[in-house]
Amino acid sequence: MTSTDSNQRHRKPAVDKAHVLNEALPYLQRYAGETIVIKYGGNAMTDPQLQRSFCANVVMMKQVGIDPVVVHGGGPQIGEMLTRMQVESRFIDGMRVTDAATMEVVEMVLGGHVNKEIVSLLGQAGGRALGLTGKDARLIMAAPMQLEGHAADALGYVGEVESIDRRVLDKLRDAGFIPVIAPIGTDASGASYNINADLVASAVASTLGASRLLLLTNTPGILDAQGQLLTGLDADKVRRLIDDGVIHGGMLPKVQCALEAVGRGVPSVVILDGRVEHALLLELFTDEGAGTLIGG
Repeated sequence: MTSTDSNQRHRKPAVDKAHVLNEALPYLQRYAGETIVIKYGGNAMTDPQLQRSFCANVVMMKQVGIDPVVVHGGGPQIGEMLTRMQVESRFIDGMRVTDAATMEVVEMVLGGHVNKEIVSLLGQAGGRALGLTGKDARLIMAAPMQLEGHAADALGYVGEVESIDRRVLDKLRDAGFIPVIAPIGTDASGASYNINADLVASAVASTLGASRLLLLTNTPGILDAQGQLLTGLDADKVRRLIDDGVIHGGMLPKVQCALEAVGRGVPSVVILDGRVEHALLLELFTDEGAGTLIGG
């Protein structure tokens, strides 16, 4: 091998990186100054390598002029703590019944352990993150969730979003912080409510006028009847897939949150495979993307 061949071989990885950076340029320009809301959950929250790559991606977004807002879940962590404390879990239509004792655990796990762990990891990645729940500054006002065919109080302290006060999030953005929100709301009396993180992320995105909502999952995205990934859908196509039974089970409430966000003015929602390392960067800054995009 000649010295010229050797130089070319060693130079190729650098050239490949340059191509990737060049491909990212129009996307960096497109999203500069925009707000992107990310629902963080699934394997991306429990696998250490995925945790680190997620936080590095979020910090990079902030560094290049995007304003990310993170809303996190924590169902498995709540279940684990309830088991450890010997508090029985009950479910109705897949939703955890949350009595007063369970709500205390939810607040401890989501507002304490999980939220602060994410803030710490973002800090280790070089970001300035600040964690809060919906009770802080009455960020998320909530009401009890009603289930058709069940008593009004069947779910206990499970809530739905009534309103989001964007003022605190605007102040954090203007001060250069990355908000990290635990999905706990409050009502006028100060009671706490456990709210599905997808619902909170959807409401936050529409309230802030986000340019994109990213919902991290443990699946590649929405699959057709043959199991193939659907990469781009409009709202009408999604509704047809629901009516045909192609979208069902655990994916259904997530897709309904996406449709709600689009209906309230969010230009696009992406159901994203959080098991893929650097999924956020792949979705935002490359031509291929990494999930199913739903637009109006």
